Amino acid sequence: MTGTNPLVSLVYCSSAAHPFDEHELAELLEVSRAGNTARDITGMLLYRGGEFVQILEGPRSEVEQLMEKIDRDPRHRDVRVLIEEPLHERRFDEWTMGYQSLVAAEPGMASGYRDSFDDLRMGDHDMIGRAIMELTLWFRVRESAARQPAESEAG
Repeated sequence: MTGTNPLVSLVYCSSAAHPFDEHELAELLEVSRAGNTARDITGMLLYRGGEFVQILEGPRSEVEQLMEKIDRDPRHRDVRVLIEEPLHERRFDEWTMGYQSLVAAEPGMASGYRDSFDDLRMGDHDMIGRAIMELTLWFRVRESAARQPAESEAG
């Protein structure tokens, strides 16, 4: 990274042109992770009910080029950049593209469970920022919990 190509964090949402099944999501992630590694981009992807929310982190020019590609991708509709801001330190430096699929709410689901991304599309800047912070925290907690059993088995 140089002074002329600073790190940025960009959050966007989009609708899938058609619902993705697990196989299609796995293929998308495989290609995205390889491309992101080559571009020095990290981040996370959430998918629920035909809706994507993605955080991209990396050099500004690389993130902007990737967003142009995503905007032209026929698998995405209604691509909306929600937040773009300078980044001093990566929040997802361990993931070329961390991924979580959000499942539909079930009876007995904990209060506060996010069952849609509606507030990301309709909220003001502060509401969107809080929602992104919640999603980021949720993702990091889920990833940490998933790693603990594997680490204790290896030890």
